[in-house]
Amino acid sequence: MPKMKTKAGAKKRFKLTGTGKIKRKHAFKSHILTKKETTQKRNLTKSGLVHKSDTKNVKAQLCI
Repeated sequence: MPKMKTKAGAKKRFKLTGTGKIKRKHAFKSHILTKKETTQKRNLTKSGLVHKSDTKNVKAQLCI
């Protein structure tokens, strides 16, 4: 059997924390920022966590 390969897109987008949770970045921060409020842009800068129901799929993509 060949080795399992990690998905390159998932490798760039997700990081594993020390406790085993998966970190992610928020969407909607790349362009068209003039119509968005300053508080919204500031909150989108912060990182979030992947939801509990999605962690199984993301871990499968990362081969964890």
